[in-house]
Amino acid sequence: MKRDLVIIGGGPAGLAAAVSARKEGLEDILIIERDIRLGGILNQCIHNGFGLHTFKEELTGPEYADRFIRQVEEAKIPYLLDTMAVDVSYDEKNGEKIITAMNSEDGLFTINARAVILAMGCRERPRGALNIPGYRPAGIYSAGTAQYYVNMEGRMPGKRVVILGSGDIGLIMARRMTCEGAKVLCVAELQPYSGGLKRNIVQCLDDFGIPLLLSHTVVDIKGKRRVEGVTIAEVDENRKPIPGSEVFYECDTLLLSCGLIPENELSKGLGVNINPVTGGALVNESLETSIPGVYACGNVLHVHDLVDYVSGEASDAGRNAARYIAGNASDAEGYVIRIKTENGVRYSVPSVVRTGLMPDTLTVRFRVGNEYRDKNLVVYLDGKQLMKLPKRIMAPGEMEQIILVKSKALEIISASDMADHELVIRVEDK
Repeated sequence: MKRDLVIIGGGPAGLAAAVSARKEGLEDILIIERDIRLGGILNQCIHNGFGLHTFKEELTGPEYADRFIRQVEEAKIPYLLDTMAVDVSYDEKNGEKIITAMNSEDGLFTINARAVILAMGCRERPRGALNIPGYRPAGIYSAGTAQYYVNMEGRMPGKRVVILGSGDIGLIMARRMTCEGAKVLCVAELQPYSGGLKRNIVQCLDDFGIPLLLSHTVVDIKGKRRVEGVTIAEVDENRKPIPGSEVFYECDTLLLSCGLIPENELSKGLGVNINPVTGGALVNESLETSIPGVYACGNVLHVHDLVDYVSGEASDAGRNAARYIAGNASDAEGYVIRIKTENGVRYSVPSVVRTGLMPDTLTVRFRVGNEYRDKNLVVYLDGKQLMKLPKRIMAPGEMEQIILVKSKALEIISASDMADHELVIRVEDK
């Protein structure tokens, strides 16, 4: 089977990429989705708050997904459901990407594609990565698994709940479990700041009187067959439990919301360069990975806080992939700018910009590594200050962005005598 463009993942990123590629004029598109329906994780996110940027109205997760599913079906873009992509390889001789997939009807089969968009999303960090001592009784769930049980199957994981980690899913599940009659005793967070959006802390914890314990973690789990309780202790600046600070909480359920990881096994198998900070691919201004014609977008690239940003980023990936297939994305003449992050800024997407293919304005997204108040976000290009943005507050749970204007960047570069061009993003005192 041959296709021009294969999109791996039928969630919000894959759907938006497909629609964008079709609008760009590409006809031969195929979406591969491992679930039995399109929409991805949005199908179990029944709370509202989606779509304010994309559709200028507040939608639930399923409603937001449905908007894109309808666009895919109206455009007659084909998709394979209940189909797992198990491998992607690259044939350097002809530039083709070979996708190996399987499902119950066709068995194991391959697809040769001119371009591939990786849109597999992310997964939750499991208990095994957290090094929590104690037995392994029933009653320990990731927050996303608990969300699936409650919202999709109508099953309650427990009645007395402790949540470890203040990621957005955990905060939302604190509210959801409370609304369904459970008692959420507390949310414990290892860091001295929350990993979720400020609005979720207010709407999901403060409005329901659920305490958020910063600089705290679970140090023991009691119970052999079923969770009977957990011990929570305060931690010091080195994240080590402080002796004597332990408090026991009697509960039957522990939810884990301790971070999300890009689902990048296929990316690594393909051999794309991976950012050690995000766990996602390193990409250029076109969202193209280190392998020509392979693009990445959404949470498989880096974990977003808003699905609207996922859709916008994926639309760019779809449009750029379509232009690559049409032969309109050849490396035009221009400069190469490498983006360096330092002094509180953890990473950036993209990490390199080719000015020959850079649009008139380019959004660069990134996260800081700590909570900062009343600081400046400063950007330098070839040692010259390009912009300085005063920031009242910056936190790891809130994605930041800057807008690069091509004309301004070229003005500085053309006057520079540097052979290698570098853009630096950093946090500075006012």
